[in-house]
Amino acid sequence: MAIEGSSTETRQKRIRLGMVGGGSGAFIGAVHRIAARLDDHYELVAGALSSTPEKAEASGRELGLDPSRVYSDYKEMAIREAKLKNGIEAVAIVTPNHVHYAAAKEFLKRGIHVICDKPLTSTLADAKKLKKAAEESEALFVLTHNYTGYPMVRQAREMIANGDIGAVRLVQMEYPQDWLTENIEQSGQKQAAWRTDPARSGAGGSTGDIGTHAYNLGCFVSGLELEELCADLDSFVGGRQLDDNAHVLMRFKEKGGARAKGMLWCSQVAPGHENGLMVRVYGTKGGLEWTQKDPNYLWYTPFGEPKRLLTRAGAGASPAAARVSRIPSGHPEGYLEGFANIYTEAARAIYAKRNGGKADPAVVYPTLDDGMKGMIFVDACVRSSQRNGAWIKI
Repeated sequence: MAIEGSSTETRQKRIRLGMVGGGSGAFIGAVHRIAARLDDHYELVAGALSSTPEKAEASGRELGLDPSRVYSDYKEMAIREAKLKNGIEAVAIVTPNHVHYAAAKEFLKRGIHVICDKPLTSTLADAKKLKKAAEESEALFVLTHNYTGYPMVRQAREMIANGDIGAVRLVQMEYPQDWLTENIEQSGQKQAAWRTDPARSGAGGSTGDIGTHAYNLGCFVSGLELEELCADLDSFVGGRQLDDNAHVLMRFKEKGGARAKGMLWCSQVAPGHENGLMVRVYGTKGGLEWTQKDPNYLWYTPFGEPKRLLTRAGAGASPAAARVSRIPSGHPEGYLEGFANIYTEAARAIYAKRNGGKADPAVVYPTLDDGMKGMIFVDACVRSSQRNGAWIKI
């Protein structure tokens, strides 16, 4: 076990962290702050927590920030913090999607590391511009596809890479929810309002919000790259401008002599499902299944043998899972711990950068390239559906 209290890691000075977005009442901002605090690698010292000055100031007070380092404009924050002797070293961007590019660019060009919520941006055009900005910067860019931080997801990835299920043939990804079954955006519900607004969310609704998570997870675990897809997107709720359900068929690039197929379903209008993220991968020698509702368990079935339950930190736990586990088996770790693993992996990379070196190859976190793949996925889904499910090359 290797995250907190490990004798193999020297305690480094905490990373000075800023935040853009995430003010009072923002769900994901609070999650990012918890994730950053959990392993004690960061100290939140500044923020542009809202574009409304009064709300920004109130949010800063709630978090105990120095009033002189509470901003209502992220550009002002980037300029001033870059000049301070004790200015921020990294910034978490937790705004609606349409702000990601402009905000990230301001910090990247001043050498400040960026930890950005997904999807990467609201448009593929902005994603390409952000990629260029990141390539021109010496700062790191981390995308919080947080589900890749779960220990048993890391175990599944390692087992597939080691050939435990043979050559991959099938990848099934699901992420159903039910919270948008009714038109709650019209009631003023903040989270629903921006997620269903093309100007703020982008071209994809459920595909951008949760489909990108399922897609990223399937590719992360299987090690496969998408070659082409066909998609059927629906907006079942009357008056909704973006998709709230999607079925996607996939063909992956050849790997290990096999050309795998995939299927993804994401929905925000599936009553009975809260956050039903799941991935199943089947190969020539066996299969694996992981679901977020039981994140400490991984089902492994060698072909022709009984199904086996592997548990986090239990017998059979792999090194990749062990290094992102905190507590003994039988004590559950969940969403917040998995999210914190992304922040801790980012911290290790930032520490290495701070010391003029490179992070250990075992350090794994989602990058801007993963974000680009997600944006290309959404764009292809929309174009395919507009063409009645035509196959789109990636």
